[in-house]
Amino acid sequence: MEEFELLESPLIHAADMTAMLLRFLFNAVFVTAIIGGLYYPKSRRREYVFTFALISVSIFFLIFLLGSVKIKIGFALGLFAVFGIIRYRTESMSVREMTYLFVIIAISVLNALAVTLSYAELVLTNVIFIGVIFFCEKLPFTNSYEEKLVVYDRVDLIQPEKIEELKADLSKRLGLEIVNVQVGAVDFLRDTAMLKVYYHDHDRHGDNTVNRMLKLPKENS
Repeated sequence: MEEFELLESPLIHAADMTAMLLRFLFNAVFVTAIIGGLYYPKSRRREYVFTFALISVSIFFLIFLLGSVKIKIGFALGLFAVFGIIRYRTESMSVREMTYLFVIIAISVLNALAVTLSYAELVLTNVIFIGVIFFCEKLPFTNSYEEKLVVYDRVDLIQPEKIEELKADLSKRLGLEIVNVQVGAVDFLRDTAMLKVYYHDHDRHGDNTVNRMLKLPKENS
């Protein structure tokens, strides 16, 4: 009996490994479709492609392997929540990136944990995810603009009736197609105002933290 168990064990492990690899490839196909087909063409931010891909792989194997020891669903949801509120100390993520991160984690957890579901059910679930994302990306009011904080030196143009002249001046000086401008703090002693400038990014360089800097960093002496 012991000899039979020793001979059977490698076969069981081989079957488990095959199931794990099939699940991983299944998850990778849909995650790649979301990252490469929906996220990247609009944002063009390669660093987040790297982040999303590695987080998806990490979450999938962590959930799948821990699931083999009958992990409780509460722990899985707790792990989901921890990764869902990730904030990088060096760079804060925009709402769009955080939403995609949340979706990537959700799909990876679902594909790794739902071992009792058939592939047909998982395909339908993943396709629904992709369909909703595609629909939302194509809505006209979801075409967001890039924004940049600017310390402006012409406070004579910040009046509401001079908004077009203000946009024209900013467009000329920044070399950007200005869509809208919001006026923030105004310092009449220094004749400066803090502006939030919204513009079209036709080159699709993507949003970045530098655009939201209030002032230039000082070098450490």
